[in-house]
Amino acid sequence: MIQVHDIFICKPGNAGKLAKMCKEHMGNFPETVSILTDMTGQYHRVIMVNQFENLTEYEKSFLKYQNPTPEMEKMNEAFANMNEMYTSGSREIYKVW
Repeated sequence: MIQVHDIFICKPGNAGKLAKMCKEHMGNFPETVSILTDMTGQYHRVIMVNQFENLTEYEKSFLKYQNPTPEMEKMNEAFANMNEMYTSGSREIYKVW
């Protein structure tokens, strides 16, 4: 099993807004495990945690964006201005033991 952490460093005042938006729109996808905000360490971070059986399943998850469902189109509309909320980000992939 693998976990994928998509990490966003938000502009001040936007971490809570982005976390709420992610929870609202990504929480319905079975691979989304958690939406996290920092309590220590670097400020203004939002981490979206997704879990997949393996890297192949992770790669397959991108295929659903080629033929988006109405739910996914609604999510894409909600995230249209997301880039204005954060300054940088990264992705980390972990093997779960």
